[in-house]
Amino acid sequence: MASGDAGRGERIFWAGGCTSCHARPKAEGDARLELAGGLQLKTPFGTFTAPNISSHPEDGIGSWSVDDFANAMLRGVSPEGRHYYPSFPYTSYTRMEPQDVADLFAFMKTLPAVEGKTDGHELSFPYNLRRGIGLWKLAYMRQEPIISLPDNAPEAVRRGRYLVEVPGHCGECHTPRLFTGGPRLDQWLAGGRALEGEGTVPNITPHEDGLADWSETDIAYYLESGFTPDFDSVGGAMVAVQQNMAQLPDEDRQAIAAYLKAVPARANGYKRANGEQ
Repeated sequence: MASGDAGRGERIFWAGGCTSCHARPKAEGDARLELAGGLQLKTPFGTFTAPNISSHPEDGIGSWSVDDFANAMLRGVSPEGRHYYPSFPYTSYTRMEPQDVADLFAFMKTLPAVEGKTDGHELSFPYNLRRGIGLWKLAYMRQEPIISLPDNAPEAVRRGRYLVEVPGHCGECHTPRLFTGGPRLDQWLAGGRALEGEGTVPNITPHEDGLADWSETDIAYYLESGFTPDFDSVGGAMVAVQQNMAQLPDEDRQAIAAYLKAVPARANGYKRANGEQ
């Protein structure tokens, strides 16, 4: 793995939304760069706790090599060779450009070292057994883009596809899931039930249930400012995501918007033919 550039890595850091899960819950300002972990994600499979990924050598990942980091991001494997649970969205990260991985690692090494390990996951049987994760990976990790684009697709749409599908991992929340926890790719970005079991995650395809009435400019402005075309403001878990997106250069937000208007329009992923689930 090549050495990384921290300046370029900061851009990937914000695109990947690392602070959304790995900063302390409700952290604000510079505290969002203290990647102490602790956020709990309660799902039907159990409760997953985001770990400390600060540069602390014992409690975080400060002792990792760039190859250790690449194995975690691209393969979902720890330095000890154990499978990570896919609450860590390596199914999206697996297609990251190796240089982006190296750059991200270089930037993260510049962030504060924070003491303190987080609690472990609390999972019921059989989800507490990691042996099956290898088979799950074979089923759901892929190297091909989710959405195929024509050869003459604009470069902005191609850049947006990479940002949304890979580091941005937008589909991890905005795509409905099978009972196995794998994504329903035929309903890509169509929204779904929140993993926590309450509420829904919105449809962000260009369907009338989603962003049909939003222009590319509307989407890009929302990612920058947090305001919708109707002058409503971002809420819920999306607050942290929007704060990350606001740190990106404008061309990245424009690229994301171009891609979201180019994906297939789908009806809400949390609706059945006879109504909501």
